[in-house]
Amino acid sequence: MKMKKGFWLFILVVCLMTPGLVAAADAPAVVDAPTPAPAPPDMVTLKDGSVIYGEVVEMSGGVLMIKTAAAEGDIIKIKWANVSKLAINHPIPFHLKEGTVLVGTATEGSNGTITVKAEPMKGAIEVPIDSITALNPIVQDPVIYVGNLTGGYSQATGNSHLRNASLLGDLVARSEQLRLTINGRYIYGDNDGELAARNARGTIKMDFFITKRFFMYASSYFEKDTFQDLKLRTALSTGPGYNFIEKGDYSGRWRKDLSLYAEAGLSYFNEDYINIGDTTSLRGRWAVRLNWPMLDERMTFYHYQEFYPSLENTKDYYMSMDNGVRFKLFAGFVSGIQVTTRYNSNPAPGTGDTDNLYLMTLGYSFDTTKKR
Repeated sequence: MKMKKGFWLFILVVCLMTPGLVAAADAPAVVDAPTPAPAPPDMVTLKDGSVIYGEVVEMSGGVLMIKTAAAEGDIIKIKWANVSKLAINHPIPFHLKEGTVLVGTATEGSNGTITVKAEPMKGAIEVPIDSITALNPIVQDPVIYVGNLTGGYSQATGNSHLRNASLLGDLVARSEQLRLTINGRYIYGDNDGELAARNARGTIKMDFFITKRFFMYASSYFEKDTFQDLKLRTALSTGPGYNFIEKGDYSGRWRKDLSLYAEAGLSYFNEDYINIGDTTSLRGRWAVRLNWPMLDERMTFYHYQEFYPSLENTKDYYMSMDNGVRFKLFAGFVSGIQVTTRYNSNPAPGTGDTDNLYLMTLGYSFDTTKKR
């Protein structure tokens, strides 16, 4: 009896397992989907027969930028006039002379043309290479704003009573033909309630671009300093300037955002002193501004100087110079170290000719420039 019970129990277990086994046997085998093959690289053929493979990033201002594996991801720049053939295997916008914009891929054509396969349409369009004004350009806002506002404060109490405060601001608003620059600084310090430092400086300058790099400027400079016996120093200047280096002239993480310009001109220069009255002279003006962001703007070195030599007495001149490093912390917050030097070869009686200011600051920086 026990044997029969065991036999029927075995039969029951087999019957319960059989549908699953049959279903498993009938189920189709699972096959992994094939990995799609990577798109072939873009190909640029030059008029001298050279061929460059990589990824076309952009063409604007008559310069084609292509990222290649051989350059370890850096951008290679090629004059668009040297390109004879082009094949692009990822869809990008093609801007044409008449204002048309086509988005698609491109293959080599004949007689100086390329065949653009526009995405919304099924067909292809033959486009002369010399009718292309831009490829995948970054469309910037009409006005770009770049600036920062930083400050510092320190205080000591107890056996000593010291207070020091500083506030620095800088704003540049740039359109295609105009550039407005505003910067200012205020410094204050006291020792046990007795004034130890108080000076302020402000500059407003407008640049009018005649070409992409050459411009004419008009600027006003104002400064006061209690310890220089200076009620107000004023310089109103005008003259030509030139952008020697602009963002994008170089590639790589160290130099791609480097900019440098210089200015020269004439200046109406007035110094109004507290005790000796004011003096006025016609002077020349020389100015240089360098801004060098490095490592994707994590660290920025900057240099700015203005030099005002008298045209009546070569031994009489005034110079102001800022040197500093700004570090990006997170989001738009920055910290900085700055050294400011001011030199007056003909100071007021009882005052020195050189003032040095050392600042450590914390603040906020912004840049509305669109980046890829």
